Amino acid sequence: MTTGIDFGTTNSVVAQWNGEDVEVLSLDGEHLEDEWFYPSFEHLFPTIVGESSLRLGTLFGWEAKLRSNRVIEACKRMLRNDGGIQLRDRRVSATSVAAGVFQAMRERAEKNLTTIDSAVITVPANAKGGARYRTRAAARAAGIQVKALLNEPTAAALSYMHDIQDEGTIMVFDWGGGTIDVTVLEHRDGLFEERASRGITQLGGLEIDKKLRELIIRKIGHEPGLSVEEERQFALAVERTKIRLSTEETVLTRIPGISRLIEISRAELEAVIGHLVEDALEPARMCLNDLGISPTGISDILLIGGTSQMPCVRKAVERLMGMETVPAEICHPMTAVARGAAITAAIMEGELDSILQVSSMYALGTTTAKSLESKERVFSEIIKPRSPLPTRERKSYTPKKDFQSELKIEIWEADPSKPLKDPENFQLTTLNVRYPQPLYRHEASFTLEYTYQADGLLHVKATLDKSGKVLVDQEITDFTHGETLTIAEIKRQMTVLEGLPQPTVSAPAPAPQPEFARIEPAIRPAPGPIPGGDGKVGKSFVIDGSNIAWAGGDVKLGDTPSFARLLEAVDALKSEFPGAVVDVIVDAALAHQLPYLEREELKKAMRSGLVTQVPAGTNGKADRVVATLATRKNAVVVTNDSYKELQAEFPWLLDEGRVLGATNPGGIWLFLKRTPVRPRRPDVNGR
Repeated sequence: MTTGIDFGTTNSVVAQWNGEDVEVLSLDGEHLEDEWFYPSFEHLFPTIVGESSLRLGTLFGWEAKLRSNRVIEACKRMLRNDGGIQLRDRRVSATSVAAGVFQAMRERAEKNLTTIDSAVITVPANAKGGARYRTRAAARAAGIQVKALLNEPTAAALSYMHDIQDEGTIMVFDWGGGTIDVTVLEHRDGLFEERASRGITQLGGLEIDKKLRELIIRKIGHEPGLSVEEERQFALAVERTKIRLSTEETVLTRIPGISRLIEISRAELEAVIGHLVEDALEPARMCLNDLGISPTGISDILLIGGTSQMPCVRKAVERLMGMETVPAEICHPMTAVARGAAITAAIMEGELDSILQVSSMYALGTTTAKSLESKERVFSEIIKPRSPLPTRERKSYTPKKDFQSELKIEIWEADPSKPLKDPENFQLTTLNVRYPQPLYRHEASFTLEYTYQADGLLHVKATLDKSGKVLVDQEITDFTHGETLTIAEIKRQMTVLEGLPQPTVSAPAPAPQPEFARIEPAIRPAPGPIPGGDGKVGKSFVIDGSNIAWAGGDVKLGDTPSFARLLEAVDALKSEFPGAVVDVIVDAALAHQLPYLEREELKKAMRSGLVTQVPAGTNGKADRVVATLATRKNAVVVTNDSYKELQAEFPWLLDEGRVLGATNPGGIWLFLKRTPVRPRRPDVNGR
């Protein structure tokens, strides 16, 4: 199945070519809640990773967006330098988080009876080299072969032209959650050519949300003191208000902790974001200037991305260009990019009779000394920017010194007009070139050949000019310089997202890194064996869920149990003993003692089979069920209860290693062996 993926800052979309047309997949629509059920939203997969105190593991998609206490948004933005992200007690790279999103989309597709084994994936037109390669690496780590990286505006134009079968010069105004990109493309004889592209990488719907939040706070009159959960609900209320104001003149919104409804008008929002809209027009002006044309040279204007659909944005673009934009009904702002990516995949597979010319965005080359006497390195271009792919270019180089046994060739993607150290330039990797024997420098010259393929992979070959001996012949698949992680490292860090412990590594712990620096996998000791009642290693636990939910102590007046605490304990136990089977038993009273929201989560956990509730009236209540189940499964019991009344019936409770206590000092769960207190025997006087 040919697949296209629009990997967006706020939302992602997946589409597939079914042999006749493009089908946009609904991967996660069942998790949409009524208040978020807007047209086409069932096709969106929020590019979000979430954590919930009421759920085990990491959440993705709509579950992450709507049911998390804390979310990680805009991991796509962080791919520019692979920023570090805090997850529970560990930090992982943005690439690993993005890989988790790709993997979640792939798994959702399989549940919908389709597969995503390979795909054309879209990226912003002005995404820097590092972001492009990390996007590819994230998809590969998730098991998706990347057929090509396609610029989002090109994908949208391809979707539009596929439907109307016309030619012309198209301006794509792509304003989504994280970036604004404006691209001018020419479509002639079935061939798309990108003629100009400009953009701003830190201007999107997220910035508009910030302005709307500030407006709401001014109306409230003070910064509300909110918990982590309430802050998340506040953020959702802000985003939902922004969406509603695209179709409504006035919206009443409810803010956590505020008793009254807050009224926001479209005019008020437009007043506080006017400067952002004007800034977003600048890339369009620059494209026209780069091409030396007036707006009359543009035949069609496509507005792509959720932010572009705000009425004030559409009016501003039409005012600048002096013409109407293509209606959203003809070119859908949320799905056109994914549709274009799927069409591209179909073209590459030969399922569609069309021509699509993919181009490189930046120059590729290596570095050389500025002069024989200088130590300064400069960029040496081999493949020019915007070269049609595939392409192959060669260039000859000579070492600085005689009799060098080895050279290091740096592989760079860069802008030739900028200094090598410019942050937009990106070193892919370093190749070691060994000479078969020491040579004078004039005899050691070699030709470096770059083959840049349509799928975006680079092949490097170095051949000794004198003898024709091949010194290097290698495809660059892992980009291992600086902050870029290998695929193996990304996969190791993905285990954190799956709720599993990191594999033990032998390397020393990394030095402290600043925010948005490369994050190495956390080091933790390998888990020890699980003690079993018969001296063998056990593989099963039975948790006294009610006891742990009540913090394992005596119940006092005014106390309340915590289902979130119980889930944390289960999660920690599974992390400490990977592969073990864990059963959680709770009594019937717990559901009535929990707060409402936790009560609902308990019901979900019981429906999913994660938790088993003992029927009311059961002899011995939950304690007896825990002990009985542990007997039959030869399992370890996790409880802080003494089980005095059950010790005679289940004497193994007094065996070493058959009971673990659970404590949470300093926020770290510890599971330690304990022997329940034996009943005191009466003395000779019957006392």
